[in-house]
Amino acid sequence: MAKPPPSKPLLATDKPLRSRARKPRDPAQSSLPVDPMPERIEPCLALLKPKPPKGEQWIYEIKWDGYRLAVHIEPHGVRIVTRGGHDWTHRFPAIGQAAKQLGVTTAVLDGEAIVVDERGRSDFGLLQQSLGGRGGKQISGEALFMAFDLLYFDGHDLRQLDLSSRRHLLEGMVTDREGVIRLSEEFEADGDRLLELACEHGLEGIIAKDRHSEYRSGRLGDWVKIKCLQSDSFVIVGYELSTVARAGIGSLLLAARKGDGLVYVGNVGTGFNERTAQELRGMLDRVKVTKPAVGYEGRRKGLVWVRPKLIAEIEYRAWTHDGKLRHASYKGLRDEEDEVTIHVLEK
Repeated sequence: MAKPPPSKPLLATDKPLRSRARKPRDPAQSSLPVDPMPERIEPCLALLKPKPPKGEQWIYEIKWDGYRLAVHIEPHGVRIVTRGGHDWTHRFPAIGQAAKQLGVTTAVLDGEAIVVDERGRSDFGLLQQSLGGRGGKQISGEALFMAFDLLYFDGHDLRQLDLSSRRHLLEGMVTDREGVIRLSEEFEADGDRLLELACEHGLEGIIAKDRHSEYRSGRLGDWVKIKCLQSDSFVIVGYELSTVARAGIGSLLLAARKGDGLVYVGNVGTGFNERTAQELRGMLDRVKVTKPAVGYEGRRKGLVWVRPKLIAEIEYRAWTHDGKLRHASYKGLRDEEDEVTIHVLEK
């Protein structure tokens, strides 16, 4: 198994932006009633905003580009659960082994599985490759786990504690900055400047969190995400044939949800290589249909329509005035089984 790459400073500033040093938890603290270990916890999700929120209650983290996971440490072993509730323990053996070595009996860690590139940035495409692509069955020996919250610890449910208290306990537990499980650093800085630095370093963006908030499942605004480039999930409804492009795919045709149906939002012709194009062509040709699942008024020829089954993660800069994606780039396929939210257009 490959040794995980060393941590690299992703945000270079005049002054280090690090989590504040806190005293370790006192093991002699008074005992509290034991809470049952939750079988699964619906994750707290970040609300997309165009600018960082202002106010002393907000702290910031890097936005990681990977798979959201919950690591359950129990007396009889470790379970690794996806956002959609699927057990992927077998797919991340290195993370599971590292969790056993944290030296705790019971805990639930919230975080993101990532694979980093040569510059230390998380790369969703590399993570998917390590798992064998969409629907793949491979295990990932390269993935790291960036822990950013602690929901259950030492027999106690922590969700009603404020974020600062949960981070206090998490920072005492995850201390190895070079290990497979690492702490997602907390930054106390000007949000606008931090976002600027993140974008300069080619990161996806930042997350703002209300330090006084309890852990609430769903997308309620306690956590906010601000992206350098926008990235969302769209349905592939077809592709454009090409005699010169990889695997004959000139571009993918995309749709978003609007009301109870789908609306065509444009095409994407960059971001996939020969290998991914071959895989896409094989999957798309198995779900070909004669009529499109969306209304299409374009004049392009050589279009092949497919059933809206495959969900692509697409990075883009903006929307055009007529509701099409601008400067779109393909990042990879999402697993439909993991309850991915397809981009929803305003009615």
